[in-house]
Amino acid sequence: MGLLSKKDAKLITDPLADNNPITIQVLGICSALAITAELEASIVMSISVLFVMGVGNVVISLMRNIIPSKIRIIAQLIVVATLVIIVDLVLKAFAYELSKTLSVFVGLIITNCIIMGRFEAFALGNGPWRSFLDGIGNALGYAVILIIVGFFRELLGSGTLLGIPVLGDPIEKTGLYSIGYENNGFMLLSPMALIVVGIIIWVQRTRNKALVED
Repeated sequence: MGLLSKKDAKLITDPLADNNPITIQVLGICSALAITAELEASIVMSISVLFVMGVGNVVISLMRNIIPSKIRIIAQLIVVATLVIIVDLVLKAFAYELSKTLSVFVGLIITNCIIMGRFEAFALGNGPWRSFLDGIGNALGYAVILIIVGFFRELLGSGTLLGIPVLGDPIEKTGLYSIGYENNGFMLLSPMALIVVGIIIWVQRTRNKALVED
């Protein structure tokens, strides 16, 4: 028997596609719009949420039988705030320039609907292992969308990926720029992130007709 049962494996695979927290549950949209103009920022935010959700779900699960129901939201906020502070301090210590770029958005992980939703809907009613898988699965589903959006916005908006020119030099007119290609500055604006997410939703629902019927 493998490490994961079929039921446990679905906790990871479902959020990656047909139960994606952004495109299906429509949660965590704000960060998908705000920080995806650069692929690097998208990746770092994804890793940060992965850490917070994975560890946070386990902590909440371990505490689920001792948290009074009347203060469970407060307890969840304390847990997620502590983890976010750890993420923020690590970013400031090892990636200070990037931490300034993400700035307030790292703090807003505390109020990310995906995280609080999984604490409330899953971690409070399941054991640590399944809660960990649920947290990792939903964080990966979130990350996939952020990275896809960040990839296309930076590529089409700046002609770079991770800050590295991949389409040529727009000043020297090399690569694609030599045949008249121009960067689309609109891709760097937040509304374009919403359009890219909309295209992803359209592709996803076209692929799975059951989502349209629901």
